Amino acid sequence: MESITHTSGISRGSLWAGRIITGLVVLFFLFDSIMKLVKPAFVVEANQQLGYSEHLIIPIALVLLVSTILYVIPVTAVLGAILLTGYMGGAVATHVRVDAPLFNVVFAVLFGMLVWAGLFFREPRLKALLTLKH
Repeated sequence: MESITHTSGISRGSLWAGRIITGLVVLFFLFDSIMKLVKPAFVVEANQQLGYSEHLIIPIALVLLVSTILYVIPVTAVLGAILLTGYMGGAVATHVRVDAPLFNVVFAVLFGMLVWAGLFFREPRLKALLTLKH
């Protein structure tokens, strides 16, 4: 039987699952925001194909970077998750608007879900709030 950590009230396995999911999500968002800050030609071109002017790439990158940082900090993790969910919702809307392949839309939705999955497994208060009990 899996032991429960005394300080957090969640199992060690759940905590590690949350950390791993969170780590993968954070790495992806950090990579995405850094690429937008560096603005190589293919990033500029991709954003223009999605309907975003080049002058908007840096502000979008900063919003993503700040949201990701907030998501990593335990005290502000829920706010970060809300902001990242909004960001991914914008990605979904953008891909639907430009009639992008279904994969792009599904990928954005799944990443939004992973944001909350990572937080769910590592935050006992969220787990208690979202767990259905009779």
